[in-house]
Amino acid sequence: MLLIVLKKKLLFWCLVVCSESHTFTTLYIGINGHTIAGIPEISSVSTLDGRQIDYYDSEIKKLIPRQDWMKEFASSDRFKEYTEIRERVQQTNKIDIHFLMQQFNHSHGVHTYQRMYGCDWDNQTRASEGFDQYSYDGEDYVTLDVKELRYITPVQQGIITMLKWNNDRAQLELLRQYYQHECVHWLKHFLTLRKVDVERRAPEVSLLQKDPSSPVVCHATGFYPAAVTITWLKNGQEHYEDVDFGDLLPNMDGTFQKTVTLTVFPDEWKKNQYVCVVEHEGNTIQKILRKDEIKSNNSKFLIVWYSVFIVVILFRIFMSHH
Repeated sequence: MLLIVLKKKLLFWCLVVCSESHTFTTLYIGINGHTIAGIPEISSVSTLDGRQIDYYDSEIKKLIPRQDWMKEFASSDRFKEYTEIRERVQQTNKIDIHFLMQQFNHSHGVHTYQRMYGCDWDNQTRASEGFDQYSYDGEDYVTLDVKELRYITPVQQGIITMLKWNNDRAQLELLRQYYQHECVHWLKHFLTLRKVDVERRAPEVSLLQKDPSSPVVCHATGFYPAAVTITWLKNGQEHYEDVDFGDLLPNMDGTFQKTVTLTVFPDEWKKNQYVCVVEHEGNTIQKILRKDEIKSNNSKFLIVWYSVFIVVILFRIFMSHH
């Protein structure tokens, strides 16, 4: 189970748009051992104020922009520099999964390591703060105290790494420069590129069903910001029996999706009226449960869900322990 203890600064996917505080973060995930087909050995994403702006993994071996304004940036000379930074960080990542397995006496099995680093910047106070954290199998391993410029560890297995990295004063000074200057520079640059890319987007709502005897899924997608309420009504009254509320999930473009599933037998449709009500940003969308409103929950829909599997993992990693 991929979990990571991230105890600093990231209010992921729940950003208040009008806030003057901004966060630029990059997360790497490495997986050792036999894994699910299609899940890369190494993957990473960068986010600006909680919205994914790029993606990289060891299978595609290139940096993919995830926002329209990042696609424009990808055609510039600076994108090459930005990509080289990503590749260099990955190459110089000092935590080796096999070394960690030895430290924790793990000779086999699936194990993970993560690195999350970035910076916060307050547009009002002009104050900034960097953060850099490593974890193994979802638990803190080594963390850089950027203010004190030293690594700390909560576990005995991290002592060797902590001492070694703390003795490399030249590398520590480079990290100080990065978190005080370069990271904030990139954050400001991306804010400039993004401009007004925080527009509100209304949800697209569909009723989905695999076959006539399957549960009916009320699926809302493509909305921003994240706050949404989805309710099933039965004969005009809120209905919670046999209703399953799905998680809020991120889409690749920075919008969100959510499902609420109703398990009801077809003969109940004739006796009662069921309506899915979606409320977002003061607007209400209703879908009445009837045959002409239902779309087939076919393989294409399943592919869409699978395509966000990595992002879902990252989303849950960020949200855990907050």
